[in-house]
Amino acid sequence: MESLPLPTHWQLRTRAIELPHSGGRLKRPLVMGIVNVTPDSFSDGGRHADVEAAVAHGLRLAGEGADILDVGGESTRPFSEPVAAGEELRRVAEVVRRLAAETGVPVSIDTSKAVVAERAVELGAEIINDVTGLEGDPDMARVARESGAGICAMHMQGTPLTMQIEPRYDDVVAEIHDYLTGRRDALVAAGIPLARICLDPGIGFGKTHEHNLALMAHAGRFLDLGVPILVGHSRKGFIGRSIERALGRPASEAERDGGTAGAACGLAAQGIQIVRVHAVGLVRSAVELFAGMA
Repeated sequence: MESLPLPTHWQLRTRAIELPHSGGRLKRPLVMGIVNVTPDSFSDGGRHADVEAAVAHGLRLAGEGADILDVGGESTRPFSEPVAAGEELRRVAEVVRRLAAETGVPVSIDTSKAVVAERAVELGAEIINDVTGLEGDPDMARVARESGAGICAMHMQGTPLTMQIEPRYDDVVAEIHDYLTGRRDALVAAGIPLARICLDPGIGFGKTHEHNLALMAHAGRFLDLGVPILVGHSRKGFIGRSIERALGRPASEAERDGGTAGAACGLAAQGIQIVRVHAVGLVRSAVELFAGMA
């Protein structure tokens, strides 16, 4: 497949955001801040599970320099059970509305349900971030097309309930590259302009420790897809395991955040355009300084 040129912007519902571009001096990746409105997410479940706490957290991340705020109401940690659409909407609707109204930061809705995505866009969301690659709900492609939102489609082997049961690949980077190529082309065929599409290799979603390290080391290979690449590696198990192997003890949350920041610099060096993280201030300062020294 012929490589496509690097995009300079990602078109969202009401605006286009400028992307870092490797055609000149190294620039930092955009930082997407995670706002989990859930009782059971793998890292921060329960901390921001009510509207006021979630909005305060989102405002704090915006103040720390988040370029995007990603609001989610359903945990996708390994072995998690799905949440009914009504409950997911109850968790996220007011958070999306208030963050869209109270910040100038584009809000993303992290959901695989078309009804949730559609309502979130009505409330001000600019992006639909779907861990199923827009394959989990047959109505999601229509909502994505008609809403005009930016779209992020991720790779996942299996479902959150099954994805970590012996995931297997012959060549994890090549196979996920092929999958994302197919999703990009399917979304364009469904009427979604290429300029609105972002792709995510799905770190930790149906991958072993070794698979995750390979994807992180070779993330730059996905840049030839001609759309922005988002990597969500924050606090994932492979970071904790790597630190544990180095130090001989379990990693603390602060150490996982340090590992996340270090890995974000490695992704920046490869030209990755967006990183999705919990510790926005730490990662933003790390990639700013890294880019300034390059």
